[in-house]
Amino acid sequence: MHDAPHDTPDVLDDIDRALLTALQEDGRLGYAELGQLVGLTAGGARKRVMRLEERGTLQIVGVTNPLRLGYRSMAMVGVVADGDLEVVAEALSEIENVIYVVLAAGRYDLLVEVIAEDQEALFELINRRIRPTPGVSRAETFTYYGIRTHRFGWGAR
Repeated sequence: MHDAPHDTPDVLDDIDRALLTALQEDGRLGYAELGQLVGLTAGGARKRVMRLEERGTLQIVGVTNPLRLGYRSMAMVGVVADGDLEVVAEALSEIENVIYVVLAAGRYDLLVEVIAEDQEALFELINRRIRPTPGVSRAETFTYYGIRTHRFGWGAR
């Protein structure tokens, strides 16, 4: 996913918005159930959902809790870059256990979210993989102690 806030948003009608809202509440809903909710046949709902996926408006995935999967250390790394931000972001995105990379404004050029099995693995990831990445000039780590809010249902405009 390489989206930016200035990208032109998709034009959604009321049915698209209703489908997105329903899937944000329960991504496992079947096409028959979705169709019933929005007044379409199962086939009609399937076509709409597939179109939303193809356009990149919708991605249906299983969201896991890294802490429950044995990743006991999570952190956000603020990165100051001295090279092309897109190139540095792409390089960081390729590193195993990097789960989120965003271009930012302010003190840091990039925000990089990482997971690791423990503090030692987190140190290795940051010290031996992130900091030596070409274009990374400085990195500051913010270790997480727990996740309080993790939302996906921000609605469909």
